[in-house]
Amino acid sequence: MVLLCIMLLFPYWALSIVMLWAAATLTLTIGIKGVGFIAQIAHTPPAPPSQTRGFRLPQVSVMVPLLHEQEIAGALIKRLEKLTYSKSLLEIVLVLEASDTITRATISRTQLPDWIRVIEVPVAKGLTTKLRALNYALDFCRGSIVGVWDAEDVHKPDQIEKVVTRFDQSPDNVVCLQGVLDFYNPSENWISRCFTIEYATWWRVVLPGIAKLGFVIPLGGTTLFFKRNALEQLGRWDAHNVTKDADLGVRLARHSYVTELTPTVTYEEENCRPWRWVRQRSRWLKGFIITYCVHMRDPKRLMRDLGFKRIMGLQMIFLATFSQFAFAPVLWSFWITIFGYTHPIQNVLDETAILALILLFFIAEILTIAMSMTAVCAPNRRHLMKWVLTMPLYFTLGTLASYKALYEMIVTPFYWDKTEHGVSKSN
Repeated sequence: MVLLCIMLLFPYWALSIVMLWAAATLTLTIGIKGVGFIAQIAHTPPAPPSQTRGFRLPQVSVMVPLLHEQEIAGALIKRLEKLTYSKSLLEIVLVLEASDTITRATISRTQLPDWIRVIEVPVAKGLTTKLRALNYALDFCRGSIVGVWDAEDVHKPDQIEKVVTRFDQSPDNVVCLQGVLDFYNPSENWISRCFTIEYATWWRVVLPGIAKLGFVIPLGGTTLFFKRNALEQLGRWDAHNVTKDADLGVRLARHSYVTELTPTVTYEEENCRPWRWVRQRSRWLKGFIITYCVHMRDPKRLMRDLGFKRIMGLQMIFLATFSQFAFAPVLWSFWITIFGYTHPIQNVLDETAILALILLFFIAEILTIAMSMTAVCAPNRRHLMKWVLTMPLYFTLGTLASYKALYEMIVTPFYWDKTEHGVSKSN
């Protein structure tokens, strides 16, 4: 109420403060993304890993959480059967909620091989998150390496071989491998094309770059593989966080563990319907807020654990990401100056400050376009190049998602707004 009164009494000053905050988080974002972009394009790709020879292959358990998956469960079993890792050392654990009669009925119609089994998670009043299900199912896994896949994932048949090889070749403090995520329905509609551009930019340009610079890597929630002993030491997942592994990625870094990106691709079903996209993105953003608030409760300890550089990266990944979506309309308002209109903050800030803000806004747009075009320059994604210029319109959906996330953060912080799978025409 006090804040609302201040905005009503001093609207120009309130707008200026919001504008400066948006500019500060934008500066942080383009700064870290920019250096990550440079680090990535200047990097020489490493040689592919050698074959899985010369060491004892470990037992691997992969958990696949399922909830109300009437459409996807049958196709999932067929995809899992294509895996080439030794079945005597592979264990696929399908994780179901005890109350999920839909998925159970779907699976009951399929003959499961002996290396795929089902674990039912008991009902818990008020808390039904994917991470709670993973925590429960982990007790039933036998592998020394534990992975997580989503229900709609399409993985390379040799993905597990690449993972165990990399774990064998990496230092002991590398306890988590994150695969690259992509989509198998990128041309379904305009949203799917833009979503593919966004994912390609993040997974193939920005994230590899900031990983090379030593920043904290926010985990993607699928195609994740852990050394089980390290995962147990960290206390497993935060069952109350709705963005899967955002929190776990920070905790890994705080305990001096290393997460690496591994060059194996998993294809997901793209969420290409407007409201479904908003619901999914709002859950991700809500999880970002929760993760940020949890780890910033004790900034001194966080600084001691991560150091200044990585704590600044944390501000960009979690705080600035949410702020950029939430305050984007304030930055978009600068477009009116192109058409000769006077911006309201000219009543408070001098001309030099306004010109600096406008320049910052245009630099950010140019950098975003450059990163996106770099991400889609590969032959199999080049058809997306012409859609890069429409990305500012696409990101307006993110602003709507940020407001939904903020509302749910206050009203229902632990509500899991599940993404519906099996709706794409490509299935």
